Amino acid sequence: MYDLIVIGAGPGGYEAAATAARMGKKTALVEREYIGGTCLNVGCIPTKTFLRSSRLLAECENGAAFGIEASSTGFNLETVVQRKNKVVATLTHGVEALLKKRGVETIRGHARFVFKNTIQVGAESYSAKNILIATGSRPAVPSVPGIDSSSVLDSTAVLNRTELPKKVAVIGGGYIGLEFASFFAAAGVEVTVIEKLPQIASGFDHDIINRFQQALKRTGVVFKTSHDVTAIEKETIYCKDAKSTSVTVKADCIINATGRVPVMDGLDLEKVGVDFDSEGIKTSDQGKTNVPGIWACGDVTGRRMRAHAATLEGIVAVNNMFGKKDRIRYNSVPAIIYTNPEVSSVGKTENELKAQGIEYKKSMVPMAVSGRFLVENEGSPGIIKALAGVEYGEILGVHVLGNLSSEFIVAAAQMIEREMCVEDAASIAFPHPTVSEALKQTLLELAVE
Repeated sequence: MYDLIVIGAGPGGYEAAATAARMGKKTALVEREYIGGTCLNVGCIPTKTFLRSSRLLAECENGAAFGIEASSTGFNLETVVQRKNKVVATLTHGVEALLKKRGVETIRGHARFVFKNTIQVGAESYSAKNILIATGSRPAVPSVPGIDSSSVLDSTAVLNRTELPKKVAVIGGGYIGLEFASFFAAAGVEVTVIEKLPQIASGFDHDIINRFQQALKRTGVVFKTSHDVTAIEKETIYCKDAKSTSVTVKADCIINATGRVPVMDGLDLEKVGVDFDSEGIKTSDQGKTNVPGIWACGDVTGRRMRAHAATLEGIVAVNNMFGKKDRIRYNSVPAIIYTNPEVSSVGKTENELKAQGIEYKKSMVPMAVSGRFLVENEGSPGIIKALAGVEYGEILGVHVLGNLSSEFIVAAAQMIEREMCVEDAASIAFPHPTVSEALKQTLLELAVE
């Protein structure tokens, strides 16, 4: 009898398993495909490796502004893929070493529930006092004729392509699609993004995203928002715009980036009575499902499909199952789009505050108030937007367009997590020179109002 069995070895699963083992709990981790899950193998890490290469290319092409004279630059996608594979292999070995060091038993195969405290993997059965479901997600496949044809690549398949196409069409203007759009545009490929909604990056603050879209347009990305894809035939995408006018887009590489869906098939959740629907397994902010002893974290819950959210959810669940009260506060979980320029966000957006009838004040400050931002970026846009409550000055949201924002958005997340007011944040010593100083200046603008 184990204290904990974790199903799924992605960021939520392996971190939860390692945490439980560190507490001295007998822990097993079941994985049917690869250690590290989607994020490490075919998601976060591979795409960021690609984006680092494209950003370096952009820096080289803009080298003259920094006093660097290069006669020519090129882009070798095969080498990029090789480097991606090396990075993934290094990190995978690191996760395996961590699990071994903690004493976590790794079981290979597909797990399904037999009873609420027992799973079956192959011909073997395993029982535990607690079972944590962390099976993650997979690329969504919308009901569009031709979406499953060989001419359409999902986010996994794109990462193994070794030749640059001439024209790319990305279906979906969320963070996955936008990161691929940014990469290919920087590599000199013609890129069109097709988005069903009126705004790309739905859920992010409108002021930031409007500026972000303009920045990507300057790199050559073409946007077709409010366009509904109706069919795909070979290299042609058929759409309807907001006025139901027929539109066609041609590309020699079509990427389906319409989001991700939870992986729940084959778990036999019905057998043990776990509450779930097409959006994911239902959980509390403690990681509990409706069945005592069964927990869930990460993309399979459909709540925050981000690796860092999965990790936190997994640790919160482990803390609760072993007697340490804990909960996750979703309003302080950051979201980042790792494009060039980056977009980072945490807390409420202005539209959300309006919809909820919350009185707020806001400030918007250019990132250029930071000397370090000017040093690191030449001609790259940057702006920070901060939102605070009118009566108490509590920090409600911080939204940023600008490179290196992903490295300091965690500071804003902690301010929201700790329910800090702008006056409290203003008393923090931000190191100089850093890009993060722009955050402090934005909060100071709210403090003096």
